[in-house]
Amino acid sequence: MTITPDGSVVVQRHIKARPETLFSFFTDADRWLSWQGIEGVFDPTPGGAYRMRVVGEATASGRFEEVDPYTRIVFTWGWENEGDPVPPGSSRVEVTFAPEPDGTLLTLTHSGLPEPARGPHQEGWEHYLDRLAVRAPGGDPGPDHWMEQNPA
Repeated sequence: MTITPDGSVVVQRHIKARPETLFSFFTDADRWLSWQGIEGVFDPTPGGAYRMRVVGEATASGRFEEVDPYTRIVFTWGWENEGDPVPPGSSRVEVTFAPEPDGTLLTLTHSGLPEPARGPHQEGWEHYLDRLAVRAPGGDPGPDHWMEQNPA
């Protein structure tokens, strides 16, 4: 976990799953919602939109910019909640999938975040990538404890 000099949040995880498998957890709605979010709709094509209720009434939305099968996916990110410092489409998330002998090195870089939003987004991505690291190889990350703290 790192916050770069330009303010980007970078989170890496070695996950015991192939890049093809991990990529599907960012392109298939049911798979995505198995590690992050309550409900959502996703059109993982360049220009396609997504909208996902993450916890409580907190809803993230944006558009897919680049979808390079099994290597990289880029989408805009923001929150629909009134007054949030990161409105929809105002920041950018890039996820890369680098094959390794026993899995994949996933690197998530979230750029364009205003300073007060960097820490909370870093914490959020750490939390959800930990869940993905359990789910992608076939495990069950269990109930998302953030849901219990932020009920709808």
